[in-house]
Amino acid sequence: MTYSVKEIFLTVQGEGGQAGRPAVFCRFAGCNLWSGLERDRATAICNFCDTEFVGTDGAGGGKFKTAGDLAEKVAGYWPGGGRPLVVCTGGEPLLQLDDDLIAAFKKQGFEIAVESNGTIKAPAGIDWLTVSPKADAAIVQTSGEELKLVYPQPGVDPARFEQLDFKRFSLQPMDGPHQMKNAQAAFEYCLVHPKWSLSLQTHKWIGAP
Repeated sequence: MTYSVKEIFLTVQGEGGQAGRPAVFCRFAGCNLWSGLERDRATAICNFCDTEFVGTDGAGGGKFKTAGDLAEKVAGYWPGGGRPLVVCTGGEPLLQLDDDLIAAFKKQGFEIAVESNGTIKAPAGIDWLTVSPKADAAIVQTSGEELKLVYPQPGVDPARFEQLDFKRFSLQPMDGPHQMKNAQAAFEYCLVHPKWSLSLQTHKWIGAP
C-alpha cells in the first residue's frame, strides 16, 4: 500500500484528553465525508474542517511506498527521550492506517493516537482512539478512549452519544467566525452536563501547528 500524507510535524497536542503532550502529527490526505474542495462543500456529508488535508504537498508530506518508510520518516521528527507519540489525523486517517503501519510505528517505539470521524472500524493496536462524530454520518466505531464532539453542530445533540463506550467525553467549540460564541455555549453545556469536559484548542492560542 502507498500511504498519502499531507504533512508531518512535531508539536504539542493542543486539545482533548492528551492536551499538552508532545507528539509527531502525521496528517493523512483524504477524507470520506468531504473532498476538501470548496466546490464540493455544499454537497458534502460534513462541510466543515479546520485543517487542510488535500494533496501531499505539505511540510514533510508525500507518498510513502511502505509502512516502514513512513514510520521511519515520522521517527525522524522525534527529538529523543520521553514517551514517543504519533498522532494519526487527517482528513480521515483510518482510510490508510492499517496493521502494517501500526506495527511499523510500534517498531519505532511510538505510542499511537488516532483522531477519526468514527465511520470506519479501527484496527487493533491503537493506544488512544479519539472519535469525533460529524453531522449525521453513521458511527461504526462506538468505543475508544475519547469521544470529542465539535459543538454546536446543527441538529446534533451531545446526549445521543452518551451511551457509547468511551472513557472520556469532550465538547470542543467549533472554530470559525463565531468561535467565542461557540466556546461560551460549550462551556455552559458542560456546566449542566458534567459527563462532558470542555476541550479547547490551546495550540491555536500560541500559534502552534
